[in-house]
Amino acid sequence: MFKDYYSILDVDENATQEEIKSAFKKQALKWHPDRNIGQDTTLRMQEINEAYLILKDTDARIRYNKEYQRFKQYRQQQRDQKQYDQQREQKEKEKTYEYKDYSVDDDILNKWMNNAKKQAVDLAKQTIEDLKGMVSVGAKAAAKEAGNQFIAQIIISVIIIIIFALSRSCGK
Repeated sequence: MFKDYYSILDVDENATQEEIKSAFKKQALKWHPDRNIGQDTTLRMQEINEAYLILKDTDARIRYNKEYQRFKQYRQQQRDQKQYDQQREQKEKEKTYEYKDYSVDDDILNKWMNNAKKQAVDLAKQTIEDLKGMVSVGAKAAAKEAGNQFIAQIIISVIIIIIFALSRSCGK
C-alpha cells in the first residue's frame, strides 16, 4: 500500500519545508474535529499527521521521493494500459469488414463474391429452418415421453393404493 502524502497535504512534490508546514497546518485546521462537529475526522487527521511526519523529516522525505517517483511511473503505466485497453475495445466495437468506398475490379471475382453472399444468406436460412425442425421434433418427443411417464405414475399409484387397501383388509 502506498499513500500519496503530497496529495494528502495538497502540496507539490517540490514544496519547501515551509510550504509543507503551512499545508499541514491548513489541512489540520480544515479537518479538526472542532470544525467538523458530527463528523468522524479521526482517520483524516491521522493521514495528515502521517504525511507531515514523513515529509518534514529530510531523510524520510528523500526515501519517500524515490518511492514516489516509482509510484508515479506505476500509475502512468496503469493509465497508459487502461487507455490502450479502451482504444483496443473501441476498435473492436468499430471493427468493420466491408468497405463500401472500394470496388472490386475483377468482374469474375465480384460475381463470385456476390454469389457467396447469396449462398451465405440461403445457408443461414436453411440452418434456422433445420433448427426449428429439430426443436419441433424434440418437443414432440418430450411431450410423448412426459405423457408416457404420467400414465406410468397413475398406474403405479393405483397399484400402491390396491396393495395398501388389501393390506388393511387382511389386517382386520
